[in-house]
Amino acid sequence: MTELEKRAINIAHYIIQTKSTVRKTAIVFDVSKSTVHNDLTKRLKKVSKELYQRVDIILKENFKVKHIRGGESTRKKYLKKGI
Repeated sequence: MTELEKRAINIAHYIIQTKSTVRKTAIVFDVSKSTVHNDLTKRLKKVSKELYQRVDIILKENFKVKHIRGGESTRKKYLKKGI
């Protein structure tokens, strides 16, 4: 198993345990969002289909609620500014 495949598995386990977003995961692993996405959608699929399926459920859920998170973030930003 290559280092890249090991990283993909480690990232997958992290996302499953924390339900973290791709952006937050990229920060934790000190890689780009693109790297996390490629590790999870391309490398992981080849290494472990079962793990890929578990991560895919979380990624799809995060994608469905990202507009809500963005709206909440904007609301907090303006509340902080007092507007």
